[in-house]
Amino acid sequence: MKRSPFLKYWLPRIFPFLLWWPMVDGATVKGDLVAGVTGALIVLPQGVAFATIAGMPPEYGLYAAMLPAIVAALFGSSWHLVSGPTTAISIAVYAAISPLAEPGSPQFISMVLTLTFLTGVFQLILGLARMGVLVNFISHTVVIGFTAGAAILIAASQVKNFFGIPIPQGSHFHEVIGQAIAQSGNINPYVTGIGAVTLVAGILAKLYAPKLPYMIAAMVAGSLAAYFVNAEVGFEITRINTVGALPSHPPPFFLPDLSYDTIHKVLFPALVVTMLALTEAVSIARAIAVKSEQRIDGNQEFIGQGLSNLTGSFFSGYASCGSFNRSGVNYASGARTPLATVFASLFLILILLLVAPLASYLPTAAMAGILFLVAWGLIDFHHILSIFRTSRAETITLLVTMVGTLINLEKGIFFGILLSLALYLYRVSRPAIEPSVPSSEEGAYHFVDAHGHPECPQFRIVRINGSIFFGAVDYVRSGLMQIDENNPRQKTVMVLASGINFVDVAGAEMLAQEARRRRKMGGGLYFYRCRDSIYKFLRKSDNLEDIGEGGFFPAKSNWIKPIYSTLDPEICRTCKKRIFSECHVNLPNGEPRQP
Repeated sequence: MKRSPFLKYWLPRIFPFLLWWPMVDGATVKGDLVAGVTGALIVLPQGVAFATIAGMPPEYGLYAAMLPAIVAALFGSSWHLVSGPTTAISIAVYAAISPLAEPGSPQFISMVLTLTFLTGVFQLILGLARMGVLVNFISHTVVIGFTAGAAILIAASQVKNFFGIPIPQGSHFHEVIGQAIAQSGNINPYVTGIGAVTLVAGILAKLYAPKLPYMIAAMVAGSLAAYFVNAEVGFEITRINTVGALPSHPPPFFLPDLSYDTIHKVLFPALVVTMLALTEAVSIARAIAVKSEQRIDGNQEFIGQGLSNLTGSFFSGYASCGSFNRSGVNYASGARTPLATVFASLFLILILLLVAPLASYLPTAAMAGILFLVAWGLIDFHHILSIFRTSRAETITLLVTMVGTLINLEKGIFFGILLSLALYLYRVSRPAIEPSVPSSEEGAYHFVDAHGHPECPQFRIVRINGSIFFGAVDYVRSGLMQIDENNPRQKTVMVLASGINFVDVAGAEMLAQEARRRRKMGGGLYFYRCRDSIYKFLRKSDNLEDIGEGGFFPAKSNWIKPIYSTLDPEICRTCKKRIFSECHVNLPNGEPRQP
């Protein structure tokens, strides 16, 4: 019995989990259960840490890793991508909303969840509109620069907790540095000691026990150290504050504030978070897919992330996206299907119900130490040094993005995107125009670089690599005009056009003008190996007549004979270069060549 088109095509697009559900069996469930337990243990300290970065109560980081993660897994295209709170999104949320409300306050929480709702709406619209290609315009350099800037901001936001000094909430980066220097004499040694113990424990765990979750190890070490110090010296002297007990219940239902005033305030930040979250999610999904050999649908990932954040906004989960750490661990732990993420979320709910009271022993200084480790790990030193060594333009883009992020996080990434696009447009607006000559090899049809080889004094051959569009028109026109300005006798030009990707209306008009100009000079403009799509476009745009039907030569055709016949025989008579075979037989007017 044949299935209907709806069941065959549309149903899996509406419910993408139907594509992988037939794979589920005893073996996959076993692998997914192991990966789920591992994922739940990893997200427990990360969720608390990321919520702290975002200015939210600690439990909200765990809420963002529960229902939103399940929805993203079921409705995305990747089998291994794990969604939830991340450092970049957390710092973006904090930077966007902290100037509008006191972090951790009911108003702050309400605005963050409204931002999450709008982020989900934007992501869903982009996915349904098949706009997954948009993330391709955010360069890897911009993401590296933004992440490095966000990492520095994360570390700066925890300076007060690590050193036990009062710094106003929402202070800019330069203000935090100034306050830290000014109050260096007021550092609380007990608080700093706990932060240092946590930091060292985390580093040692990563170095010597890589299989042990270093965040959990660091948290336990910091908490035990704080407990014994407080018991020995007393809280009145140490002033070591703790995170406080987490509420031991599933995510509560919340109705986002959709009033005009709130939407107006968080609309632009929601756009920033949308693009940042989608870039992270799709990039991570593709990176994991390289290992798993799975095909990723960017548009479906947009839809999955949109539904995830919409769900999260109603169940107290702030903006989430794909997490590289948890996705990598999920794949490495043996996950076979998205059920691993579902299991991880269910295990996380169970853990929250059992161990939530233990958070009352977690010092804020220990959280600061953990976040210092997170911040350090976010900075991609390898790629940053590689960019510094290889590209001045990419280096500028990286620095502008990073510094812009430190000044204003939500605008920093847009400055980086605009700059990277501007540099790209500058490069493509200057297509390479390289002089060429026919290869001297017997029977060869290809061309070689003209440098170091003789050229015809009347006829120039150039290779153009790139697109002739409105942004490149002036550059290409100048390059073609420069030929006869340097040598007025070179009135005839043939363009090796195999490297021209496309021509737009402005480019077609410029080529027609150049052909007319050269014809008036007594020469002509010709094309060798022009793409059929460009030839058809020139015909449709009514510019083919100016160039001439005979001005186009296909590959391996005899192009020199018709062009040679148009050259000035008097110049050829005294020419000693004779780079074409015709030059040795007859003059362009048919007169036999004298020895």
